[in-house]
Amino acid sequence: MRTLARENALTHLPIHIITGFLGSGKTTLLNQLLQQPGMEETVVIVNEFGEIGIDHLLVKATTENMVLLEGGCLCCSVRTDLVNTLEDLFHKQACKKIPKFKQIIVETTGIADPAPILRTLINDPFIARHYRLGVIITTVDAVYGTEQLDEYQESVKQAALANMLIVTKIDLVDAAKLAVLKQRLRGLNPSASIDELNLNEQKLDPRSLFERDCYNPETQRLDVNRWLQADIYSDNQSPPSLNHIHDAYIKSFCIEHDEPLHWLTLEHWIQQLTRLRGKDLLRVKGIAYTYETDLPVLIQGVQHIFQPPVTLDAWPTDERRSQIVFITRNIEKTTIERVLAALKKSQTPVDVCQAALILL
Repeated sequence: MRTLARENALTHLPIHIITGFLGSGKTTLLNQLLQQPGMEETVVIVNEFGEIGIDHLLVKATTENMVLLEGGCLCCSVRTDLVNTLEDLFHKQACKKIPKFKQIIVETTGIADPAPILRTLINDPFIARHYRLGVIITTVDAVYGTEQLDEYQESVKQAALANMLIVTKIDLVDAAKLAVLKQRLRGLNPSASIDELNLNEQKLDPRSLFERDCYNPETQRLDVNRWLQADIYSDNQSPPSLNHIHDAYIKSFCIEHDEPLHWLTLEHWIQQLTRLRGKDLLRVKGIAYTYETDLPVLIQGVQHIFQPPVTLDAWPTDERRSQIVFITRNIEKTTIERVLAALKKSQTPVDVCQAALILL
């Protein structure tokens, strides 16, 4: 196995994502956050200024496509692509052409699939060297959230990929309707926290959001247990809402393997999954126990794209085993396990090809 890089977030700037379907309150939430203490040295990235309604916060232009907001935050418009924007921000800060910033918030459009943004953040080499994925926050409309989950796959993906779900407009629904929606969200995303909020009367402390980042502020490294939450996906948990016909195609589970794996087996496994079912791998994250190193290997991917593997400094617990969490679309846990089992036994290229047929 080739020498793998070590995981190190010491100099990486966090990029937090706020997403949510049209009218769910993500713009209102963003406005509230920007006006609170502790949001200085923050960059906000939006597609177009007019879409998010923060004009009343704008102060003055700093450089092309960038303006200063009240409180010292910086807002920029994406007119090319996210990679170019992030590179531009990094270099302008290094040259002191813009104020110093410590974190970035990306606000998506209401009908955006968050997966392409995640792919960008884990795939581009420059971004991987200087930034890291922080918290994914999804706002959900308590009034229309159920209907939006029924009708729009984007809404389902937004909920399934979040670290934190914020149910808004709770003052406009009764307790029974709110409970049904929360149960459904829990089925779609068992590991996300769920908060309820009336944005007209309540405000969230920015620290309560961004402290849910899975990087330990003391060690400046990934808190693997918080990031993975493998225990939540144990086989004895079967959220009732997954029986909902519209959500049945979303699967969340953890593959656990106590024996070490050969790195070549892992590579074949990931290659087959991405080549044959990449569009259905909404999110993959985990640690692998391999013969080639005594340290855990960090694995992370979104659809067809996987981040180059890195090693952690130590195991999160005394146990050494592979734990890989999958969020998939129409791929069963048993299918992925069967492919891995077949690859472990493979001895020839023909055997590897035969294992791939399980995914078809």
